[in-house]
Order: sequence, then structure tokens, then C-alpha cells
Amino acid sequence: MSQTPQSQDLFSRGSYAETARISDIMRKESVGGFILLAATVLAVVLANTQASHFYETVRDTEVGITVPGFSHLMMNVHHWAADGLLTVFFFLTGLELKKEFVVGDLRSPGKAIVPVAAAFGGAITPAILYFAINHGSDTAVHGWAIPAATDIAFAVAVLAGVGTFLPAALRTFLLTLAVVDDLIAIVIIALFYTSSFQAWYLIASIIPIGIYFWMTHKHERLFHEKKWAAWVILLPLGLITWALFLESGIHATIAGVILGFCVPVRMTTQAKAAGSHGGLSEVLEHRLRPLSTGLCVPLFAFFSAGVAIGGWDGLQRAVTDPVAIGIIVGLVVGKTIGITGTTWLITRFRGVNLDSDIAWVDIIGLAVTGGIGFTVSMLVAELSFAAGDAHTEDAKIGIMIGSVTAAICGAIILSIRNKHYKLIAQKESLDENQDGIPDVFTDDTSKR
Repeated sequence: MSQTPQSQDLFSRGSYAETARISDIMRKESVGGFILLAATVLAVVLANTQASHFYETVRDTEVGITVPGFSHLMMNVHHWAADGLLTVFFFLTGLELKKEFVVGDLRSPGKAIVPVAAAFGGAITPAILYFAINHGSDTAVHGWAIPAATDIAFAVAVLAGVGTFLPAALRTFLLTLAVVDDLIAIVIIALFYTSSFQAWYLIASIIPIGIYFWMTHKHERLFHEKKWAAWVILLPLGLITWALFLESGIHATIAGVILGFCVPVRMTTQAKAAGSHGGLSEVLEHRLRPLSTGLCVPLFAFFSAGVAIGGWDGLQRAVTDPVAIGIIVGLVVGKTIGITGTTWLITRFRGVNLDSDIAWVDIIGLAVTGGIGFTVSMLVAELSFAAGDAHTEDAKIGIMIGSVTAAICGAIILSIRNKHYKLIAQKESLDENQDGIPDVFTDDTSKR
């Protein structure tokens, strides 16, 4: 007999299908996180050694093409990584967002309220703290959105380093929170970091977006059966859309999100006819995630994280900049207070309790880990200040210090609970009836 009150517990265990999907994503993101870390460390080393001249020359080299009516297709390598390669990351974010809204936890208001509210709390609180520290400077205050983001790849890498036994409900919470966090960052970039808006280019983008939507829905089977079709048909449409967004003044990576929303998520008759294991969204995600995590995001990090610190004196100067201080406080303190505080308020207002397997120290550990803000934070830092502004370099140093601090503190907190997590993992893997689904996901009494 099923138990109704169980649904009222926060962080109760979800379905096995959802848990398996989240676990698969987390495994891929953990690999990407380690690659991202390696690219970041390499960039910092090159920028602060005798190789700095070579690094800066490559980063600042201008490449591109000349197309009538398009004046932004000639950029340096750094900008191509930020405006071009990072679009693949945002495309996958769009796919994941739509999947969460259509078939994931975000489709259910009851399940979605916790990670959604926590994501907003975790974005607003760091921004408020940053603003409080920097409101006296008309220039520095522009970076208010920098500490609002959470880097899921780095966060998952930290969790993988601590242990692989994190309960399914907490993994789902972290990923869903990070997805909503990305959505908030996308809206912030679109609304607050748009310069010299050119409406006609945005209007013109409706044409390739419409064709893209039509092709992925009316001819979905083709893209399931023929891998080349996406590269030959969808990629050119995506590039045209991207170029039009770039010229419109809206950050070009937003084009990736829009196109991600255009892809079907559910298993359709065309997907079934093609013998596919999932909807087109899932298929494209499997094909492109290795490209994003293994190449696109690490290259962006490599060309963005290469900050010339200037030795100990330079580091001291950077961390005394209110911009860096605001970012560090926002990531380490703001994220923790925002995520934990919002979750606690939900338990008070809704009159619910945490699941019996979860304690508040687990929520605090995840909240601290949520202070690892890198990929999107680096992007926002570059958008917040003018080229060559010292605040940009100081902001990046602040992001790295704040993220490392959050990673260490989060790892310490979660490692304390690792023995408890191992017991939960054993329970979540036990399959006595050997039906391929752990018993805990089919036996309602285990959720009491």
C-alpha cells in the first residue's frame, strides 16, 4: 500500500528512470569537470610563466571571415571561444532545460518548487552581497551578476572526488538547481548584457529558427537514423541563427538556448520508427555532450582563465579589489545562505520535513558546493567590464579563489557524511528480485 505523506517529504527518492538519467548526466559532467580543471590550471600556468607571450599571442590573434552585412565575424581566438564554442554548451543547456520542463522534475510544481526556489535564492543572495560591497563604484557595480552562477561540471567533479555515494535525491536536486541557475543566467545575459541592439537581425533569425523547428519535428526520423543529417542540415541553420544573434547585439550564446528549445523531447512515432532509445533531444545530447565537455568548454576556460596574477604582490592587490571581494563573498557565503535559507523557508511555509535519509548538513554541503561558479561566471565577468579594465582580471581571480574555497569547504562537509551516503547507496542498488530495478524504487514501504 502506497504512502501519501511520503510525497510531502523534501528530497524523497524519485523514479528509477529519472534517477538513472540524472546519474548518467552526472558521470559525464564529472569527466568534463576534470578536463575543465586541467584547462584552467594550464591557462594560469602559461599566463604566469615565460610562455605568457605565446599564450597571449594565440589568444589575441584575430581570425574570421568577411560577409556583407555582418561586421562581427572577425574576432580574436578568445572571443570565438566565448561567443562561438560556448554556444554548444548553451545549446545543451537548452536541451536539458526543455527536458526538465517536459519530462523531468520541473514539470511537477510540487517537485520543482524546491530546486527552483533554491536556485533563485542562490542567485539573488550573492548578487545582493556583491552589490552591497560595490554599490559605491559606478564601474564595479556592473559585475553584480558574476557570483550568481553555479558551474555544474566543476561541482560534480568535486562530488566525484569526495565519493560516488551521494543519494539520488541530492544528485537530482543539484542538477536541477544548476539547470535553473543556468536559465537565470541566460535571462540575465539577455536582458542586462545586450549592447547596440539591432532588431532587424533578431527578426531575421525567426526564419532559420522556424526552419530548424520544422525540420526537427517533421523530419525527426532522418536525424535519428542518419548522423550526418544534423551536421549537414541543422548545423548550417544553427550557424545562421548564431550569426544573426551576434549582429543583433544579444549575446550569441542565447541562440544555442533557443535552438535547444526547438528540439522534440518526448518519444514520438518517428523516434520509435527509427528504433531510437529516446527523443531527438536525448539523441543530440548524447552526440554533442562529449564535444562540449571535452573541447568547447575547456577551450573557453583555457582562453578565459589565463590571468597574469603578477606574483604575490599582484595577488594581494587583486583580492583587495572590492570586485574580487564581492565575488568571493557572493560565491562562498551568498550561495550557501541563499540555497540553504530558501530551502529552510520552504519547509516552514509548506509544513514539510526532509526525507529521513537526508539531514540539513547535506543541504548545507550542496549549497556550499553550489558556490563553484566558473564557466558562466567567467563569461559574465567579461561582459561586465570594458576590454582592458583591471576589474576584469580581478574578477576572474575572485571567481577562481571563490570557487576553490567553495569546492574545498563543500568537499569537507560532504565527506563527513560519506559513510552515511554509502549505506544509502547500498540500499539504492539492492535488487533482490533481480528485475533490473533496485527494490527501493518499487517498494513504497522503503520510503517511510
